[in-house]
Amino acid sequence: MSEPMLRLEGVFTNIAQYHILRGVDLEVPRGRVSMLLGRNGVGKTTTLRTVIGHWRAHGGRITLDGQDITAMPTPAIARAGVGFVPEDMGIFADLTVEENMVLAAVSGPIDSARLDWVFSAFPPLKTFWKSAAGNLSGGQKQMLSIARAMIEKRRLYLIDEPTKGLAPAIVATMARALRELKADGASILLVEQNFAVAKALGDTASVMDDGRVVWSGAMAELGRDADLQERLMGLSMEAR
Repeated sequence: MSEPMLRLEGVFTNIAQYHILRGVDLEVPRGRVSMLLGRNGVGKTTTLRTVIGHWRAHGGRITLDGQDITAMPTPAIARAGVGFVPEDMGIFADLTVEENMVLAAVSGPIDSARLDWVFSAFPPLKTFWKSAAGNLSGGQKQMLSIARAMIEKRRLYLIDEPTKGLAPAIVATMARALRELKADGASILLVEQNFAVAKALGDTASVMDDGRVVWSGAMAELGRDADLQERLMGLSMEAR
């Protein structure tokens, strides 16, 4: 077995007086899409933000491809090859699409071949290249948010609910882009409430409850077992 791209070992994260992560153990296999599932408020977003360094782990260890990144600042983690797509998208509404993309290219000027690939995944971004990002539709803003993380080749992508509130056609576009990232060799940790998307994209899955991972295994196993879904998440996700 090769070293996982990402490993969390007994990670604790506190925010003010609240204990959010309570000993998270999690692995993201190399070159795979790993789903992070569970009810609202169980620590999924906090897990992603702890990995990227927005919130500091108060205990435990986080390694990226064997390198300890637990105490590294966010810019250093990004330079180490981690892209992050937050749930709130994090785009700069007053800047153009182009300016948003330029800011996201932390290693230097945008590679033209990489930009062409991004445009092929998200054609509206080419159409609105010179437009203010705040004027984009909700789906187009989400495309831009993911494209910002994609504009440089990353080893690991952390993506928080990319399909939330989007029309089915845009969800399909997102799914194709994520499959292309995986085909390009990337590892992806994806928080997703749309269980159909999770089943279609996920290779592995981890389910969180009360700040801990309570189940890990193959996404296919979870996807075909409605009783397991109900036991872990309190409802049959097949109904979604």
